[in-house]
Amino acid sequence: MKKLLVILFLLASVSAVPQRAFDTGEYFKFRIHYGIVNAGYATLEVKEATRSGKKVHHVVGKGYTTGMTKFFFKVEDLYESYFDKITGQPYQFVRKIDEGGYTKNQEGFFNQGNNTVLVKDYKNKKQKTFSVPENVQDIVSTFYYLRNHPDVDKLKVGESISVDMFFDDETTKFKLKFIGRENISTKFGTVSAMIFRPYVQAGRVFKEEESLTVWISDDKNKVPLRIKASLAVGSLKADLEEYRGLSHPFNAK
Repeated sequence: MKKLLVILFLLASVSAVPQRAFDTGEYFKFRIHYGIVNAGYATLEVKEATRSGKKVHHVVGKGYTTGMTKFFFKVEDLYESYFDKITGQPYQFVRKIDEGGYTKNQEGFFNQGNNTVLVKDYKNKKQKTFSVPENVQDIVSTFYYLRNHPDVDKLKVGESISVDMFFDDETTKFKLKFIGRENISTKFGTVSAMIFRPYVQAGRVFKEEESLTVWISDDKNKVPLRIKASLAVGSLKADLEEYRGLSHPFNAK
């Protein structure tokens, strides 16, 4: 459950159009389910804030379990990011999570000029400065940065794009491979979708390196429609349940 939430925040939308693919007021809600069991929900909302005297995007991502899933494994996650409206570079991130008793309460402050990020760990009452590459992103700003990336629609089947992402006190390469296109059935109708697979580390949770698949609307919004994760004990799916505030028409038949 918690791994799917992280990937959901990473992959919620990818676009490559000259126009801005999103703006203040955009909202997504996803239903996360294990077979017929409703495991929880995740939401993403684009707000506005002020940093360094300028208006910036403030994205708030939440994930939480419901019903019997909450009884057996409670998840309450909060991810936030403040990033530049033009360049997409992050100023600040917030990560406050409770995943079955595993908790974190962190805030990070980026200095893009010095290529550093100051991470304040409120749970352990300590802080540390990390060196990062140029144009590094946090976990939330990553997918919003990709929404206006110039190369996604140019990818051929089998090709991929990558972004430097700071997460869990280290910088990793977030790599996304284009699989192809297909029409999928959603609660909103049949939608033409692009299919991607992120590279993730195989281990205790995921079956293999490419065990995740994401379907994204093949339009100017690049709306996240579905994510499927093959796990060591089955598979989880996240389907778009609700949306509002899109910047472009959303076509469903």
